[in-house]
Amino acid sequence: MNIRTLVSRDGSPWQPSYLEAIDPDTCIGCGRCIKVCARAVIELKGINEDDEMCDPFDEDEEIVRKVSVLARPGACVGCGSCAKVCGTGAQSHAPLDEAA
Repeated sequence: MNIRTLVSRDGSPWQPSYLEAIDPDTCIGCGRCIKVCARAVIELKGINEDDEMCDPFDEDEEIVRKVSVLARPGACVGCGSCAKVCGTGAQSHAPLDEAA
């Protein structure tokens, strides 16, 4: 199994770890991960009283809570910024398997 390893500007090895999922039960919807992601990989969703995801800004919805969701996984560059700011550990990350 080959794992992609890159090098940083000073030549030290660096392995990207891509966002794979966000646990909606653990996420508190603070939005910090959304703010630090320069690639719009994550977006905010509301959860209504029927426990269904919906537009968090829809005034007609009865929003119970908000959560972050993985919206554009292909845009993730594996920088890890979202993991660094997540206070609940709701995200799972993994390196890219080049053999897949």
